[in-house]
Amino acid sequence: MAPAPDELAPEDLHRLRAAQGWLERGLPIEARREAESVSEAARFHLATLDVRRAVAASIGDWTAAHHLGELFVQHHPGIDAGWVHRAYAARRMAGGGLPLALHELLPALDLFPNCTIIPYNLACYACQLEDTPRAKAWFAMAEEREARQSTAALGSTRRMAMEDDDLLPLRAWIRDLPPPRRVA
Repeated sequence: MAPAPDELAPEDLHRLRAAQGWLERGLPIEARREAESVSEAARFHLATLDVRRAVAASIGDWTAAHHLGELFVQHHPGIDAGWVHRAYAARRMAGGGLPLALHELLPALDLFPNCTIIPYNLACYACQLEDTPRAKAWFAMAEEREARQSTAALGSTRRMAMEDDDLLPLRAWIRDLPPPRRVA
């Protein structure tokens, strides 16, 4: 009996777990070999694309990571991580950069109204592009989204920002913001 479309065959699952193990051990070449050995049926599975993208990123192959992020968005458009990872790779790949990263992540802002990392990353990109008004607006949106989530660790976005070099130009402004409060 074949696995359901959203399930991986046991041998593919084993290969992906092995790839993750190699990656955790700091052996990305072995991880890549395992991840690329999955069956054709598993090539575009969420887990396969995620592991292969992580492997590419770990070795600094940002063009491959971007391509895998693009496949992730095409095959799983309802998963926010694909959009975030694709933009992250776009920023770093040859021929990419901050404007491309911002352009590729911007459509996800409305697609995932509860996601905090999307406006946070947009704030980072805008800040690095010296677009302070948009950077502030997106950072405020990230905090607002965090405040609406009962499971979110309130203030974690701000703590992360205080250590993020991308937001260094906004640190004084962020430090002076009123304390975040839970929104019902």
